[in-house]
Amino acid sequence: MYPALAVARALRDARPELEIDYVGGVRGLEQRIVGGSLPYHQLVVRSLRGVERDVHLVLDPLRLGASVPQAVLLLRRLRPAAVFSSGGYLGIPLVMAARALRIPSLVWEGNVVPGRATAAVGRMASRVAVSFPPTLSRFAANGFVSGTPIRSLSGVDRGAARRGFGVEDGDRLLLVFGGSQAVTRLTEALSTALDGLLPDWHVLHIAGDTGLAAANEVRDRLPVELRARYHPVGFLTDAMADALVAADLVLGRAGSSTCAEVTAAGVASILVPYPYAGGHQRANAAWLADQGAAVQVPDGELDGPRLLAEASRLRDDEARSRVADAARRLGRPEAATILAEELLAMAEGRPLPSAAGAAG
Repeated sequence: MYPALAVARALRDARPELEIDYVGGVRGLEQRIVGGSLPYHQLVVRSLRGVERDVHLVLDPLRLGASVPQAVLLLRRLRPAAVFSSGGYLGIPLVMAARALRIPSLVWEGNVVPGRATAAVGRMASRVAVSFPPTLSRFAANGFVSGTPIRSLSGVDRGAARRGFGVEDGDRLLLVFGGSQAVTRLTEALSTALDGLLPDWHVLHIAGDTGLAAANEVRDRLPVELRARYHPVGFLTDAMADALVAADLVLGRAGSSTCAEVTAAGVASILVPYPYAGGHQRANAAWLADQGAAVQVPDGELDGPRLLAEASRLRDDEARSRVADAARRLGRPEAATILAEELLAMAEGRPLPSAAGAAG
């Protein structure tokens, strides 16, 4: 959702008069997040497929089959000049419908190892944009490297952002977040390590709504002199860009958006890949770690002592700067603009920027 919305914002920045519609699936969360910012249409297919062996194993193929003619009817009614899919199961009926109606389509894949849905529709799409260079080999005929579309970090003053989070000159800020929801593994390791971390780090912990009460209880149990250095919050929403720019070190998962944000911000990170979902996050984290742009810690190995050891090693400014500099070299903060320019060229029948090598 968030990469798609980042592209929508870039399109609006380029052409304020554009009509942009959002197509979601049966999930609920999408419509709440998109809200009234864009006209919203829903297909009967689920946006995300689970791994459980339940009734959805039977229902999902039926929903997918029903979603294809539904998508055809929707696109015939809307008559879009181009279609953009940010990957996932929902992209299958949309791209199939676009191809049937001869509407140009752009599919974005955010992981090093393509998801099954993107791998399936990539051959049908007009173009496939990828976040990581190694992924390009899977879409050699119609792919290009764009990076991951993320929230804009431009215009954020690091000094002002740090002061806003109570971080003084000479202090170090550790930002902890797990993506779109609280992550038990990260929270438990952090809780165990806090007493050892806080003398050296301010900790800004995005705990999520479900984790905030427990995080506040942990804070209340801290020694009084350390309490002010631990800042648990539910979500930051608009202030997330400030947090990324203010941070000296990030602890998080290794989803495409997190990898893109830490590289765009040029900040060192400890990435703990989600161990399921086909191992996509392991491949993302491994690629950054191989470039010296992050520290990778397997999910099963993260505990309080391991977190404290990694944070202590990266407390050294020189060691941390090497990781941050490598991350910055890989950053593609302009990805949303690249994708917006590609879509506008598709819609207007102009030569594609990616075909001329502008995005690679």
